[in-house]
Amino acid sequence: MMQVVDYQHPEAAQQFVASLRETGFGVLKNHPIQQQLVESIYQNWQEFFDSEEKHSFAFDPKKQDGYFSPQISETAKGHKQKDIKEYYHVYPWGRIPAQLKTDILDYYQKASSLAEELLDWVEKYSPDEVSALYHEPLSNMIKDTPNTLLRVLHYPPLHGDEQPGAIRAAAHEDINLLTILPAANEPGLQVQLQNGEWMDVPSDFGNLIINIGDMLQEASGGYFPSTSHRVINPEGADMQKSRISLPLFLHPRSEVVLSERHTQASYLLERLRELGVKD
Repeated sequence: MMQVVDYQHPEAAQQFVASLRETGFGVLKNHPIQQQLVESIYQNWQEFFDSEEKHSFAFDPKKQDGYFSPQISETAKGHKQKDIKEYYHVYPWGRIPAQLKTDILDYYQKASSLAEELLDWVEKYSPDEVSALYHEPLSNMIKDTPNTLLRVLHYPPLHGDEQPGAIRAAAHEDINLLTILPAANEPGLQVQLQNGEWMDVPSDFGNLIINIGDMLQEASGGYFPSTSHRVINPEGADMQKSRISLPLFLHPRSEVVLSERHTQASYLLERLRELGVKD
């Protein structure tokens, strides 16, 4: 069972990093991000996704900010069906609907600050031979970065006529350093264990779920594993419910050196081409 770490516990950092190392995921409770803010964002963005206004924010292929409709949603690497979702890419420098801006940027800033602390934890509890691989302090990699992405995801209710094999989010790994995610308003998130089995991630409302992305795996020489995860389709009455999710994908500045092979920019480009969202 995945351990839920109390952020305020004296050994929180050590416990959290041990969980990341073992499962690729860590779950925090009693953390500094207010539940009230998260609930307000869920509610207000649900209204936005239910409106026609979203179409006037259609994403910019060059900048990748704005609204991505279900028709252009991602297809996970190695899968044929598109995921059943629509989403909005929030960057502080990007386009954001005026009525949604204050809360979402407040959340972006708070989650980014917490992320710096969590990256310091990761560095502190990395073995010496692993921390020797980091080309600069991990928390420094995201300082003043324009690349960290907050994605507001909407998984619409299911009607039973979905493409066979299509699920809300097919199994995938994240590209970035760490992903920070408040437990969504509906369960469904699962992580793949090393033996291949799938385990439900504790999704109690108020938990904060953090997982490792490929860039941290790259920077740590594979010590921290980027774990495959997915969002499964609900069943029965839960099919009628929408699901909103708020992952913050922490991306270093473009010039940050991850390894002998890659900077952030070269790694990202390679992965976006694999996902089919970049030429």
